[in-house]
Amino acid sequence: MKFTTLTTALLLSAPILLSSTAAGAAGPEASYSRTQRGELVHQIVKRWGAHVQEAYGTDVHRWAMEMVPVFAKTPMLALRNAADANDFDAMNNALLSGAAPSLAASDAVPGGLAAAKPRVSAKVLGDADKDLIFVPITPCRIIDTRIAGGAIAANTTRSFDVTAVSNYSFQGGDASDCNGVGSAGSFAAAAINFTVVTPGAAGYITAFPFGTTQPLAATVNYVAGDIRGNFAVVKLDQGASANELSVYSFAQTHLVADIVGYYRNPGAPTLECVSSGDTTDTVAAGATRNTVAPACPATYTQTATNCESSTWQMPFVYFADGICSAQNNSSGSAQLRASRTCCRPKFN
Repeated sequence: MKFTTLTTALLLSAPILLSSTAAGAAGPEASYSRTQRGELVHQIVKRWGAHVQEAYGTDVHRWAMEMVPVFAKTPMLALRNAADANDFDAMNNALLSGAAPSLAASDAVPGGLAAAKPRVSAKVLGDADKDLIFVPITPCRIIDTRIAGGAIAANTTRSFDVTAVSNYSFQGGDASDCNGVGSAGSFAAAAINFTVVTPGAAGYITAFPFGTTQPLAATVNYVAGDIRGNFAVVKLDQGASANELSVYSFAQTHLVADIVGYYRNPGAPTLECVSSGDTTDTVAAGATRNTVAPACPATYTQTATNCESSTWQMPFVYFADGICSAQNNSSGSAQLRASRTCCRPKFN
């Protein structure tokens, strides 16, 4: 990651950030200097830009530009916590906890209250080495040495192809891509049921990533003539080689392997946000009303309360937790509308 690339990202994102802040600042947040916000954003991008590019292959300038709406609308306290965070997850959590809907200048009402139904789209990233995503599948055979390849000789290692395979029959498996396994691209680990069939003597097999040192561990222990299975999650080689999995056997034996799922590397997760729908109440002249928005759908979490009135003369006195409270100061009846912005993580 070159320093010049990071500096360019910071310089190009700064004008948009300041413009967004100016358009959306209101209430207590408006008292903070735009220079303070810009400095905190500078710290975040400078500290984590290289990590984003290295871990996710995402251009730091693109990431910084996509994060501008989040930086501009995150409360200063949450932004400061993000800048002070000691690890990437803590920084993301700080930004996510302070995520707020973006408002166009034309959507603002006196006092900075929301008159539109905005959406949240905060960019969050997982850890490419640890936050693997499990994809279960219907069990499918990928290896059967009784059909192809013959028994694994004593004290030898045989390697197998697991990913990027359209037909597993060449190594005794199913004549298909095994319910999408073979077309899923490179993935980090596989969940496999290994079965040894009629080994010539007592011993064990060890499954491990292709091209790595065989670990001092057994995947299946067996005795002579045994038919014995065991389930294991095995890390796979993700290099350029066609093979990803190796299996060592102490004694000569046939091997059968059925895959039941795999663990893929995460993409850069985002927030998937929807509106809860509207509740609309009619408020008589001079009256007050608490309008409660519909609840968020299952698996979604509320991130914003959105209030809208049909007249400028019905100011909001409270808007939080899906409740919009207002007093109608006009001479006629008016409409008060409430909705929630609801979000959940979406993994690409």
